[in-house]
Amino acid sequence: MAVVDANYKFLMVDVGANGRVSDGGVMKNTLFWRKLSENQLNLPDPRQLPGTSKKCPYVFLGDEAFQLHPNFMKPYNRAALTNDKTIYNYRLSRARRVVENAFGILTKRFKIFQKPIKFEPLKVRKIVMTYCHLHNYLCSKNRANYLPPQDIDNEDVTTGAKELGSWRQDTPQMLSLQKTKGNATVLAKTIRDDFCEFFNTSGAVAWQNKYLIINK
Repeated sequence: MAVVDANYKFLMVDVGANGRVSDGGVMKNTLFWRKLSENQLNLPDPRQLPGTSKKCPYVFLGDEAFQLHPNFMKPYNRAALTNDKTIYNYRLSRARRVVENAFGILTKRFKIFQKPIKFEPLKVRKIVMTYCHLHNYLCSKNRANYLPPQDIDNEDVTTGAKELGSWRQDTPQMLSLQKTKGNATVLAKTIRDDFCEFFNTSGAVAWQNKYLIINK
């Protein structure tokens, strides 16, 4: 389980959870989630969304496997999507590609992750953490060679088509996240609705409606 920033670098990595635990359950057992829930991460104060009078908090982005939280946004349920909610899900997914790319590049560069690591759990944890630190170092010190454009997912803003990074062809398919149950607060739902409204009004990008056509 990891948190990744906009530059493909790992901010938090948690290794060693039992494989039978859901991904959402793994997240809830991390120090990161405890500090997030207890408002101890020293996040910046909420900021006004451009072109609006509404202030929204800084948020982390996650898959539907995780629990909605005022500082942790997830997609709307696919069973009850409107066009506006579909656009929100697209914008969320577009931002989350950074996370997928980080894991994909890590796996492509370090072949040890392409098969089971046959060591005892404590050694595996050290190995994983070491490679994550090395990944961050190379992202900073040798970015041009370590993260070439062709290896990373991109999007054609003219057609709306996604151009897949080469790591997706060169590495094993990543497993889908396991969903977890959790009751979101009214505040968290309101914040998600505010972001949804923003992405469909003053925060819209020129090509996003093409996504609706592509996915009909």
